[in-house]
Amino acid sequence: MGIIELIGGIFKPAAELVDELHTSEEERLKHKERLLEVQAIAMQTVFEYESDTLQARAAIVNSEAQSDHWIVASWRPIVMLTLTALVVVDSFGWLANPLSGEAWLLLQIGLGGYVVGRSGEKIAKTIKQV
Repeated sequence: MGIIELIGGIFKPAAELVDELHTSEEERLKHKERLLEVQAIAMQTVFEYESDTLQARAAIVNSEAQSDHWIVASWRPIVMLTLTALVVVDSFGWLANPLSGEAWLLLQIGLGGYVVGRSGEKIAKTIKQV
């Protein structure tokens, strides 16, 4: 369930309650409009938080990439090469003990983090140039 569905799910019962009010149509629409305004504000706040989080992650990746210490600047590619080697070796059945489901989940998380990290690094470089 995404954040948009979550916020919509929170406000849906209130919207249904407004629909069931025994008031004039004009008053019902006024209450529904106010409820939609509050929902929009909540969604905007969540999107701003997500944007701030992505910018913070990009700053971390950028500072790692610009580090003078080779291990700090290179740990992500080293981890990804190691994980890729594990996938290849496991795919050919060359491991004494095949990778478990948890190991595959870890690989998926690692790959996702690496892709997001590399994207953040590129975004940070673009932002820095502007």
